[in-house]
Amino acid sequence: MKKLLGYPPFHYLLCLIFGITLQFHFKIWSYSFFKLFLTSILLSLILLILKKNKYAVGFKFISLFTFLFLGITSVYIQNPKNYSNYFIKHVNNNSYTTITVTKKLKSNTYFDKYVGSINYVDKKEVKGNVLINIKKDSSLQLLKINDQIVIKPIFKELSSPLNPYQFNYKDYLSKQYIYHQISISKKHYKITTNKKFSIVRYSNSFREKIQTSLKKQVFSKDVYAIINALLLGQRQDISKKIIANYTNAGAIHLLAISGLHIGIILLILLNILKPLHYFKHGTRLKTLSIILVLWWFAFIAGLSASVVRAVTMFTFIAIAELFKKKSIIEHSLISSMFLLLLIKPLFLFDVGFQLSYIAVFGIVWIQPLLYKIWNPKFSLLNKIWKLFTVSIAAQLAILPISLYYFHQFPSLFILSNLIIIPFLGSILFFGIIIMLLSTLDLLPNFLAKIYNYSIQYMNNFMEWIANQENFLLTEIPMSLLQAFLWYTFIIFSFQLFLKPTTRKLIYTLLSISLLQSTYLVEKHKSESRNEFVIFHKNQHSIIGEQKKGKLLIYHDSLKVLNITNEKLVKAYRIEKNINTIYKNTIPSMFLTKKDTIMIIDKLGIYNVKNLKNCIVLLIDNPKINLSRLIKQVKPKLIIADGSNYKSYTNQYRLTCKKQKTPFWSTYQKGAYILN
Repeated sequence: MKKLLGYPPFHYLLCLIFGITLQFHFKIWSYSFFKLFLTSILLSLILLILKKNKYAVGFKFISLFTFLFLGITSVYIQNPKNYSNYFIKHVNNNSYTTITVTKKLKSNTYFDKYVGSINYVDKKEVKGNVLINIKKDSSLQLLKINDQIVIKPIFKELSSPLNPYQFNYKDYLSKQYIYHQISISKKHYKITTNKKFSIVRYSNSFREKIQTSLKKQVFSKDVYAIINALLLGQRQDISKKIIANYTNAGAIHLLAISGLHIGIILLILLNILKPLHYFKHGTRLKTLSIILVLWWFAFIAGLSASVVRAVTMFTFIAIAELFKKKSIIEHSLISSMFLLLLIKPLFLFDVGFQLSYIAVFGIVWIQPLLYKIWNPKFSLLNKIWKLFTVSIAAQLAILPISLYYFHQFPSLFILSNLIIIPFLGSILFFGIIIMLLSTLDLLPNFLAKIYNYSIQYMNNFMEWIANQENFLLTEIPMSLLQAFLWYTFIIFSFQLFLKPTTRKLIYTLLSISLLQSTYLVEKHKSESRNEFVIFHKNQHSIIGEQKKGKLLIYHDSLKVLNITNEKLVKAYRIEKNINTIYKNTIPSMFLTKKDTIMIIDKLGIYNVKNLKNCIVLLIDNPKINLSRLIKQVKPKLIIADGSNYKSYTNQYRLTCKKQKTPFWSTYQKGAYILN
């Protein structure tokens, strides 16, 4: 760790990360590209002058600032919104748009989903990305990567989630520079020939040939979906049940080509190519061969962002193997991260990117310490112990960040990883052989059956692990600050374990104190906070009232709704870290410190005696004379939740507009929150 802190590129990496974070969240650079260029020239001149005059301290300070500025500029330069030819600046109602399909996403019940790069608006060359939603049609031919379509679309900005603390798909796509979406059907677009060279198109074409050959084999639907994910990086066909099983078993990382898969392939190649050491320049030839094979694997896996990241990281590690020094591996990880963030700065906010690098650093730093605790003499036992310590080190490293993102901990992850990971190398190795034989139409039926049974057994085992619900710890609250403080504690405690000193003990105790303080502060906030929330849920009414350290959830019990597992309620109670009580009736009146909320349901019965300037909530399509109600009560606000038909909600809106009364529809504006 000390060597890493003294490694200059590590300092530059931290500055680059800080610059990326500043620009993404605060947009601190909003000037022209010309001013950006002038600032870059100025910084370069200052560095040259300082270097020439041997001002070491000044040179280092300006160097660090330059890399911070580099992080800012990399985000600014890559954001298509900052260019004059950003497509939305040139679109009108009559524009024809040419879009190239760049990525196939997982479909939902109603739409096939793609990401597209916009090439032309009419005949003007533009840039930008868009989310494409195509209505499902049995006669519709699915689009392929690099297909070009011409449409006359209506671009809509992506919507924020309608309820608090739910997954923000808009924010997720913005980190890929996607800000708009279109919804179209088969009749709205025309596929045209795209003659431009694209390595992604050739990758997709090659992968489709492999997929076609695999579909002809005896593999079941679920087995084919797993093979498609493990070997080709395509997860779209995996069922929700299988994803849930692997998630709850703590093995979801097996279903996406990541650092684990590439690392295993690297180990296999290191062993297979070991005889090259006996030849002159054999070590260099081995490294070159490994790099070529890794990038070939990335090519057939579609060159997706996660695969490219993993292969880049292990390319640097393969090069580091030439030097046979552990510290070189750490430095290679830093260098690969630096290169990736320089090219794609928003990788920084990708969960997969964060987990991959944190897990590898955990294995490099923590695993050797755990391995030293016990030294088994038997070879098999030694290998099991080594694998066990690797799993523990990786899980310990990613635990705080995974709790922050996913709020659950599969305590049987050790069992699932210990059983599956030793065989994952064989699964990948024979999977690649089967894939090649199948493509060449040389795959024996018995070999396909054996592989089919192997994947089925893996799926069954994961299902069995996932069904041990008592060992799955869910709804664990974790804030970003708490995750950061947990990492501080882990780092200081391991430094103390390596070489105990009084200073390290003080730092460790201080990190514990800070961590405890954040939990006490969060608990106090939760107990003292009062909040009233009208959630949005189609065809249902859900109301939350937080007071005196408890969350009361009122809902319409006459409609079928598993309220305790409802995602919007679960997200809210996890974020608030609060005990929840469920009420299967909705009162006709709520009283808060500032306002009175009157509920009017489908019966349309209400009592307005001595009630003025209140908030009116309409639920379940009440047939009332809203104009008369407004004249009688003079409400400060009228709210219509998701239990109302959209047609009724539109009528309520029009009436409120005529009467000049504020109106809130949860369909458009999302949940209404009253503090």
